[in-house]
Amino acid sequence: MPAYLVSILGALVFGILGVAIGYFLRKTLAEGKLNHAEELAKNIIIDAEREAENNKRDILFQAKEEIHKLRDTVQQESDARKNELQRYEDRLNSKEDLLQSKSATLEKKESQIFDQQARIQEKEDLIDELVDKKSEEIQRISGLSKEEAKQILLNELENELTQESAVKIREYERYVKDESKKIAQDVIVHAIQRIAADEVAESTVSVVNLPNDEMKGRIIGREGRNIRAIEALTGVDLIIDDTPEAVVVSSFNPIRREIARLALEKLVLDGRIHPTRIEDTVEKARQEVDEIIKESGEEAAFEAGVHGLHPELVKYLGRLKFRTSFGQNCLRHSVEVSKIAGYLAEEIGIDSKLARRAGLLHDLGKSIDHEVEGPHVELGVELARRYKEPEAVINGIEAHHGDVEFDSLESVLVQAADAISAARPGARRETIENYIKRLEQLEEIATGFDGIEKSYAVQAGRELRIIVKPKEIDEAHMVTTARNIANEIEAQLDFPGQIKVNVIRETRAVEYAK
Repeated sequence: MPAYLVSILGALVFGILGVAIGYFLRKTLAEGKLNHAEELAKNIIIDAEREAENNKRDILFQAKEEIHKLRDTVQQESDARKNELQRYEDRLNSKEDLLQSKSATLEKKESQIFDQQARIQEKEDLIDELVDKKSEEIQRISGLSKEEAKQILLNELENELTQESAVKIREYERYVKDESKKIAQDVIVHAIQRIAADEVAESTVSVVNLPNDEMKGRIIGREGRNIRAIEALTGVDLIIDDTPEAVVVSSFNPIRREIARLALEKLVLDGRIHPTRIEDTVEKARQEVDEIIKESGEEAAFEAGVHGLHPELVKYLGRLKFRTSFGQNCLRHSVEVSKIAGYLAEEIGIDSKLARRAGLLHDLGKSIDHEVEGPHVELGVELARRYKEPEAVINGIEAHHGDVEFDSLESVLVQAADAISAARPGARRETIENYIKRLEQLEEIATGFDGIEKSYAVQAGRELRIIVKPKEIDEAHMVTTARNIANEIEAQLDFPGQIKVNVIRETRAVEYAK
């Protein structure tokens, strides 16, 4: 046999033997491990049973102890409640004994009261009997019955009370008059003290200062074309005289005068003065004045505490910045009247917002009375109605010169505030002498016409009432008489605003019964 076959066979034999030996060894080891695991499991079971038994005994012991503790706690609580109930029972028993004692005392007192009432009733009966006897005796002595004596006493008492009441009423009337006067004075003084405004008079003359007198020639221009252009565009008169380095702007309309002043100052500052430049500058000045008017109206409304005005009313209000009356600026006057009326309304407990609003708008018509015919009161009422102002505000405007009746206390305060603002020292420039002189001149102008019986200047010179002789002036000539007097006033006097000429003709028929 070849050697390699022998080697192969030997290797196979050894391999088979190795496999057999490994199998038997593995089997033997597995059986040993299995036996060891079974023994270990038995030991674990035995230990677990032993531990469970021990835990069972511990739990039973703890449960018995807990039951014993609960039994002790319940017993203690039960004993405490029994003791508390016993105390309550003892207290109730003591209160019951006390009530029984008081009941007995009350019964005793009630018996005593009944006895006293009986004795009092007996005494009252005795007193009534004595009174009746006394009354009979008095009636026998006086010769008057009971009713007659009672009536005499009542009459005497009534007379005494009437006299005392009259004296008291007179005393209280005197006291109320004195106190009401003091209170009214305090209210007005307090309102004026809160406004505490300075002098509000302003100059009504517009003067433009020039850098030198040569500028006057440039303002006049060649053959006067520049000055004519300025006057035509602004509607004012420029007065260029010998006054050094100054030009006076003259116009009855303060807004036109302000536009001309601003435009002239701009032209002087720029130095280029010719018709085209004048036209552009005047337009810019007009826009600037419009903006000033709007801002002034808004500032006045804000200062017076009046809100919700129509934008157009604000503009009309701002126009008052350039309007004066007797040297008093109308816008400052309106704001002052608004504040005073509001303060007075607060003092007496009425609507201060309404009083402020009516006070601010009371002279609104003066913003257009240079451009529209009619008294400023009527113009102001028309503007207020156009822009849907409340009727109370309209009445405040309409009644502040006494032309119509007052519809509210706020309207009365507006009139009072208007008078306070105008009469305050320093508010207006017109002196008392000039004021009286102007009123006298008004009356003299009227009485200078034929057929005039009497004339009266009323409402601070705003109205002239004329009484004519009915036999000399008939109904047809009354209109012409009023017109002639108005024309004469315009020709002879200088005055702010308008003067109402009111001609009155009265016819009387007198007869005597004989």
